Amino acid sequence: MAYGESSSLDQPTPLPGGYGNRLFLYVMRRMATAGVNDAHAANAMLGAFGRSYRRPLVLMRAMMLELARTSSRKILIAPCCCSRMTADEALMMQAVGSALRSPTTAYDNVAALLGNDHALGALTCLQAVAQAHNDLGRPLDLYAAG
Repeated sequence: MAYGESSSLDQPTPLPGGYGNRLFLYVMRRMATAGVNDAHAANAMLGAFGRSYRRPLVLMRAMMLELARTSSRKILIAPCCCSRMTADEALMMQAVGSALRSPTTAYDNVAALLGNDHALGALTCLQAVAQAHNDLGRPLDLYAAG
């Protein structure tokens, strides 16, 4: 076990409010467990964004692959059925929520999540996902604000 990792799947944080935040969390959990080409994740995006689903879906895929590529520790993701978030998921939600309005804070959160200081690519992906959600009417900044 690497430094900073817990041995159990602790879930100290409640789920975020807002449809966009819960959609982001659900798609992230599906892609983390079943792969970035998961049909359930794609269907959730299609249901939420209609014919404009491809942009946020492709950006979510890129974000997940970038997080996996640059992480130097295991990122703990809960199963989709869990009604609470892990500390890593909460850190991710804080980072994506503040990615557009406070990039420095988001960078610090992503660097802590990844366990290293090579988080610029991951931050860029988070900003792109947050911007896509904002443009399509499902903003992700509600969790960071409240």
